[in-house]
Amino acid sequence: MEHTVTMLDLGFYLICYAFLGWVGETCYYAIAKRRFYNRGVLSMPLLLSYGVTYTVLILALPTLPESHFLRFLGTLAILSVVERLADAILRRVGPGLHWGEERPRLFTGSGRGFITSLAVAGGIYTVYLVVHPWLIALGLLIPTLVKRAGVLVVLAVMAVDFVTVLYALRTGDLAGYERRQREGGQEKLAQRLEDTIWRRIQRSYPGIRDMTEEERGRYTFAKGLCLDKLVWVFLICALLGDGIETVYCRLVGGSWMSRSSVLYGPFSFVWGLGAVVLTVTLQGLGEKNDRYVFLGGFIVGGAYEYLCSLFTELVFGTVFWDYSHMPLNIGGRTNVLFCFFWGALAVVWVKILYPPLSRFIERLPALTGKVLTYVVVLAMVCNAALTSAAMVRFGTRPGRPESVNAFEAFLDRNYDDEFMAHRWPNMVVTGEG
Repeated sequence: MEHTVTMLDLGFYLICYAFLGWVGETCYYAIAKRRFYNRGVLSMPLLLSYGVTYTVLILALPTLPESHFLRFLGTLAILSVVERLADAILRRVGPGLHWGEERPRLFTGSGRGFITSLAVAGGIYTVYLVVHPWLIALGLLIPTLVKRAGVLVVLAVMAVDFVTVLYALRTGDLAGYERRQREGGQEKLAQRLEDTIWRRIQRSYPGIRDMTEEERGRYTFAKGLCLDKLVWVFLICALLGDGIETVYCRLVGGSWMSRSSVLYGPFSFVWGLGAVVLTVTLQGLGEKNDRYVFLGGFIVGGAYEYLCSLFTELVFGTVFWDYSHMPLNIGGRTNVLFCFFWGALAVVWVKILYPPLSRFIERLPALTGKVLTYVVVLAMVCNAALTSAAMVRFGTRPGRPESVNAFEAFLDRNYDDEFMAHRWPNMVVTGEG
């Protein structure tokens, strides 16, 4: 079942599994509610959360030991993280909207959520074992040119569909849609498009409603769990994480060592993104018992560390840490001891650190906060893009030392092997990126 996966294959699998996920949820709600529900946010018959989940599984599961138990746990962790992120994005697509009843999640501190997540993860892993070999065979049967054209067309239509839905939800409102339905009359084209989308969303999510006046309240910068707040959580934790790792290496190894993830600035993206992932996935456990937070951090943190290592190896052909020499390691990318550390860190983060940090971020002046957020995002994106290019060139330079264009010449001149080795002394180039 394991074979070389290309970007084209990943696009093909993303679409196939998004469609199969939509079919599965539609059938479930048809049986449970006795009526048809298009459970997707898009107008197309696709549920991207399933597509993304299976795409990550396709990359991650073959790298795990050949143990169904370990691979099931990996599936459970990946599913839970993707579901939480999908929920957060869904609320951002329709700001201020409540989407009604949701399926119980793993990290809610309830037995029902835990059992449901186990059942869903078991079903997803079973589908992976049974269906994926057939999809591999189907992908091999389709001519490459036809598959590439089909994937590009579907992805383009998905992008247009998403923009259309986003426009309708951000420019319209549920109360206005219901009023127009009562009053009738002639509508403009854009208004008819909005009402068509609102009608579908309202049928798919019967509990949807606008925020009440009390919920709206006075505008506060980065109130609640929103994109602005996550940007600042990422920035602050990336900065603190780099400092903590630098001091740790000095105390343990006896030397100062750069632990930054980027070319410029003391920012550890692993820590920053880890804080964002823990915040999003464990947001509902703030009032729950510590053991639920610990379990969530154990699973999510371990899966996150594993996927970070896998990502850098697959994309850049580099390895930044290797725990193969440690007991109970999982593919050398993480181990049970560090999963315990992640669990303890989750308790400290959710219970102690995040609440005051959240209040601190919300005290920023609204306009100043917005402007600074855009500046931070732009600077970090540019920094990350340049870092990615330098890492890719560093990995290809041994086999192709001569630059082939002006940009590669710029990278060779400013970020040569000596510079990269000093910036990331523990980085190992595998040549397989």
